[in-house]
Amino acid sequence: MNLFDVYPINDIEIAKGSGSLIWDKNGLEYLDMYGGHAVISIGHSHPHYISKITEQINKIGFYSNSIKIPLQEELAERLGNISGKDDYQLFLVNSGAEANENALKLASFYNGRKKIIAFKGAFHGRTSLAVEATDNPKIIAPVNQNEHVTFLPFNDVEALEKTFATMGDEISAVIVEGIQGVGGIRVADDVFLQKIRTLCDKHDTVFVADSVQCGYGRTGKFYAHDFSEVKADIYPMAKGMGNGFPIGGIAIAPKFKPWHGMLGTTFGGNHLACAAGIAVLEVIQQENLLENATKMGNYLMKELQKFDEITELRGHGLMIGIELPEQFAQVRKDLLWKHQIFTGEAKHNVIRLLPALNLSQQHADRFLEAFEKTIKK
Repeated sequence: MNLFDVYPINDIEIAKGSGSLIWDKNGLEYLDMYGGHAVISIGHSHPHYISKITEQINKIGFYSNSIKIPLQEELAERLGNISGKDDYQLFLVNSGAEANENALKLASFYNGRKKIIAFKGAFHGRTSLAVEATDNPKIIAPVNQNEHVTFLPFNDVEALEKTFATMGDEISAVIVEGIQGVGGIRVADDVFLQKIRTLCDKHDTVFVADSVQCGYGRTGKFYAHDFSEVKADIYPMAKGMGNGFPIGGIAIAPKFKPWHGMLGTTFGGNHLACAAGIAVLEVIQQENLLENATKMGNYLMKELQKFDEITELRGHGLMIGIELPEQFAQVRKDLLWKHQIFTGEAKHNVIRLLPALNLSQQHADRFLEAFEKTIKK
């Protein structure tokens, strides 16, 4: 059997990782400034993470949600404390798409409506309703081409107000990333998110704050939406939640009342996933990684602002977008193949930096030196 060939891959086989460093099968060292799409939050092979998962797998790795799993309650309590959402409820799943899917489903259960507002440049996943709310027609199959979602311009308060004025009482949910990742590291304006909150309150619409990529401390705040000082109704999350172990979840405001069978999953919230999730939160707290994300993000932004070649710098914390003119389209490839540094990309020639939250200044400087050599050559 062959693999279904859907991924454009680099001809590199990673054999080992530690912190922000990874090594290929030949022993060549790379600096990881991308974390496998923002997944590596506490660094590769963190000792506490390894210990916690090893301890759990030696006991039990999985049983379904038909029995008590106290690890779920511990994870929920820790997550509530660190995020400042103690009064919220947690439903655990396996991925970001699944988190967004359940968030939108829950919103529709809540108010009985079908219409969703999403935004140009959005990426919310590849499953049924999540992909319909994603602004990429190429990956939306005919069966997903329904009429649930209306796309508005990102950060356009006037368009938002006009839409709610004409169809506000039909809108089930507004789903928005605090920072668009795939869309180019575009930051949602504070006034834009505050207007979403106001309009959702007025029309009993559910505010879904997609935090799959921009959440879990990546920006220096636990959720990127926290910069606007608003509280959303549902926060979908995944990626950095398990540091590579498949886990996702939605934090749900108290106004939503569950009933048995309302949502469900086979693997979500299993023992091993919860152990990974707890380990991540413990490390984030013990090593002050929110503060480090802010500190190192500010440092990178300050140093990158010295490059006149950069068209625009965007982001918060360790979620940074470097937009370059077309003549520098080769920079990302040169960083990888000539300097052994992994970075990401986004639309319109943007380099995405999404390193581990415990990135050191030494490794930040290594990136900056390589970036300067590449762009000044």
